[in-house]
Amino acid sequence: MGRVVMYASVSVDGFIADENDWPGPLFEWLTNGDVPLDDSGAITVSQTSYDYTRPYWDQVGVTIAGRRVFDLTDGWDGEPPGGIDHVVVVTHRPPPEGWDPEAPFHFVDGVEAAVAKAQELAGDRLVEVAAGDVGGQALAAGLVDEVRMDVAPVVFGTGRRYFGSVDVQHLLEDPDTVLQGDRVLHLRYQVRR
Repeated sequence: MGRVVMYASVSVDGFIADENDWPGPLFEWLTNGDVPLDDSGAITVSQTSYDYTRPYWDQVGVTIAGRRVFDLTDGWDGEPPGGIDHVVVVTHRPPPEGWDPEAPFHFVDGVEAAVAKAQELAGDRLVEVAAGDVGGQALAAGLVDEVRMDVAPVVFGTGRRYFGSVDVQHLLEDPDTVLQGDRVLHLRYQVRR
């Protein structure tokens, strides 16, 4: 089964978006380089960020996100983001009215069911769980193997927390990756078991 990786860009003080769900300067690193990160040409990063991020993106088979992110992005218009094969949406509600049942989105109730479904779909590829409330729930349930953060040089003060509402201590190993890109610090930690 694929490893589960919690991932997002994050402010220095631990937020993935401001109070209005806007990531703002957290994504500057994705548009200020000269190396295209995907085929769209809209995402350009430094060579260091490309060498770190592109191989990771190529390993991800399934992304897990919460219903809030799904609704904020309008379900990515039924196309999983970044070339991902499937998206598993953690929700207590049914898919939106008129949703195409053939779209590679799977609506499940609960983070444990989401990880199980994602691992089934991903096979030996990585399962990426979006940081925030769902990611924090997966970490608290012991379902996350690795934490990746792209730390942007901004302080939000308030907003949506990287680890959601996790309120107990979880130990990570020392970072096994620390790379400085342009307007970003890439960090990777293994979750201590």
